[in-house]
Amino acid sequence: MKIRATCKIFACVLASLVLSGCAGFGPTTIPHDRFDYAEAISKSWKSQMLLNMVKIRYADVPVFVDVTSVISQYTLQGEINLSAGWSNSDLVGDGQTIGGRGTYADRPTITYAPLVGDKFSRSLAKPIPPPAIFFLIQAGYQADFVFRTCVQAINNISNRSGSQGNLREADPEFYRLVSLMLEIQRSGAAGMRIEEGPDQKEGTVFILRKKRLIPELAAKISTVKRLLGLNPDEKEFKIAYGSTPRDDNEIAVLSRSMLEIIVEMASYIDVPEVHLAEGRSYETILDQMDVSAEFGPLIEIHSDESKPRDDYVAVRYHDYWFWIDDRDLRSKRMFSFLLLLFAFTEKESAIAPLVTIPTG
Repeated sequence: MKIRATCKIFACVLASLVLSGCAGFGPTTIPHDRFDYAEAISKSWKSQMLLNMVKIRYADVPVFVDVTSVISQYTLQGEINLSAGWSNSDLVGDGQTIGGRGTYADRPTITYAPLVGDKFSRSLAKPIPPPAIFFLIQAGYQADFVFRTCVQAINNISNRSGSQGNLREADPEFYRLVSLMLEIQRSGAAGMRIEEGPDQKEGTVFILRKKRLIPELAAKISTVKRLLGLNPDEKEFKIAYGSTPRDDNEIAVLSRSMLEIIVEMASYIDVPEVHLAEGRSYETILDQMDVSAEFGPLIEIHSDESKPRDDYVAVRYHDYWFWIDDRDLRSKRMFSFLLLLFAFTEKESAIAPLVTIPTG
């Protein structure tokens, strides 16, 4: 009788454990699913961007694929078998059997969508709106960093170009300009305003304060106006897209598209000498103006036959590894900014569907 009671107690405990596991299984998947998938998508996003930069440098076709949805469906089932038998005969012993069985299944469904057609044009080929560049500066990104990355020319002053079809060094005035813009930004003497014009269209105005400025800062603002050919007596200037301003009250910005920025970053890749000798990739100019203006390269991407040990992101292409060092904060910042810009330029307005995921 004691054995029978023990079996009943054991069966009840086992059943309660299985049932309680099933009841709480769904919520327990959220913490690790959310972070695991976020980490995996982030890592693949970085690898995809770097690989496409390398491909562009090798005149290969870049392919961008978005992860549009992730659905994980879990199934947990449990079953208990209990049987027991007793006999009064001294020759036949008592017998009891207790059995349990469980099944677990994880069936993730991941949807990918390549960037093609209008979506490719909107995300990669369309120039970044000039007001957005100034708003990035207003948001706290360093002016020199933003201008060197996103601007090809401003009021006829040209930036460096590492594109194979337009290899050129930056105009000396460009580095002088971005240095002054950085100092003005840090002083808080610059601002932005959005206003509605006569045609009921929104326009962006860049403001350079004139009052309550120390003489040194006032001189720097005057130099910026002179370099850009702006009216020295004005403090508010309209922002427009283009390389040439309409008048001395306008700042014309020839902004780059995401594709142009990626091509520019690809020009900083340290391509193996053997690949250059074999004609697999093209050479780029070494911009000495970066050095003379005390600006380092925007990004450093290394290459070697051996897999790197301490990389922030690394990809393999043509039997070589290409990577960004995890200790190179400047390059990591540039690469993260590139991914952020990519997200900003995506203007998909469709509302994602509501998905109900069974987890029991």
